[in-house]
Amino acid sequence: MKSGSSRDALRTAQEMGYVTCLLTKNTEHIKKQSEFPEVSLMYYVDLDYLPEVRNAIMTLKAQNHAIYAIVSFVDPYCGLAAQLSEENRLESFTASALYKMENKLVTREVLEDTPYNPRYLVVNAKNREQTEKKAEAMLPLVLKYVESNGSRDVFLCKTKEDYRRFLNRLLRNYPRGNVLAEEFIDGRQVIVEVLATNGTINIIAIIEQEIMINRNHFIVTGYNLVTKDETENYRKLKADVKKIIEKFGLVNGPCHLEMRCLNGEWKVIEMNPRISGGGMNQLLSIGLGINLVKETLNLALDEKVTLEPKYRIPTFAQYLTVKRGGVLARITGKNQVSQSPGVRFVFIKPRRGKQLYPPINLGNRYAYVIATGETGEEAKTNAQKALEKLKFHYY
Repeated sequence: MKSGSSRDALRTAQEMGYVTCLLTKNTEHIKKQSEFPEVSLMYYVDLDYLPEVRNAIMTLKAQNHAIYAIVSFVDPYCGLAAQLSEENRLESFTASALYKMENKLVTREVLEDTPYNPRYLVVNAKNREQTEKKAEAMLPLVLKYVESNGSRDVFLCKTKEDYRRFLNRLLRNYPRGNVLAEEFIDGRQVIVEVLATNGTINIIAIIEQEIMINRNHFIVTGYNLVTKDETENYRKLKADVKKIIEKFGLVNGPCHLEMRCLNGEWKVIEMNPRISGGGMNQLLSIGLGINLVKETLNLALDEKVTLEPKYRIPTFAQYLTVKRGGVLARITGKNQVSQSPGVRFVFIKPRRGKQLYPPINLGNRYAYVIATGETGEEAKTNAQKALEKLKFHYY
């Protein structure tokens, strides 16, 4: 957790004057507490066992800590944090809506009988033979484990062999789970960032994604902040997003939707009950002057929420992946990157001695640059040219 929305939230909460307590089941965080100066307290907790989480909160109260908010910026626990907020009579996000978004199958069921679902099948160990012909007739398709929260368990299947191979892998890893087989929708994918406040659905931004496909995995390598969103297509997108979120009953809380357009109709690829991870908060802050993590915390704290853009600057985030793996020996070009035209933010993830891999999930993105320009194309060029100066050297 060197970066991302969770780290941004901890730093922001500390800057706002709050004591921060991180409940984590990541033993590496516990071992390296000194690397988290923005965390006042850190407890190891099995977040998948509700009584243990409740007990941790009771312990904090017994130590005379006044709890003002319980939030999560990590997929599997957004609904849990909202539920715990309700239990502790705090201002809370809409737990029922967040729980629905955390499960890809439930998301499809909520959107049943709307135009926003692609064609899909539910496949599991019991019905895989009966559904095989229907699935193969949908090729190319995308396979997803219904409770996955990253790109690791999402596969593009172009052939029958792909379908059988990746379905076998998912059912081997999740023998009692369900897998979604969804039609593959080609074309531009966009993220829509949303924060619902007291029933008002605020669309914060539309971000166009650039995606590479590596070994049947989808890897997002670029994010373009849309500064002119009043085209007919994007007006329809914003209207559709509001209808979609109303179906989930989200009154308070964040979410983002990944959408693609098919024959003039917008389809939901995924929904997640949080701001996008990685450098999204920096992208929005640089391009719009909105610190969405801070405003999300303000909502949780029942403080004033300010979502009006201060400006609209063309902004692009370019991510770095490696073509071949190895053990990192050193990094060169850092200063050249940060001094490049238009560059506003640079993040480099790995340290010396880290094993690097070609990308099969979003965790295999090792750096990013956020740059601005007079136009979206110039911002993209600035980010890409700057990132080219960064070099990883292996042992």
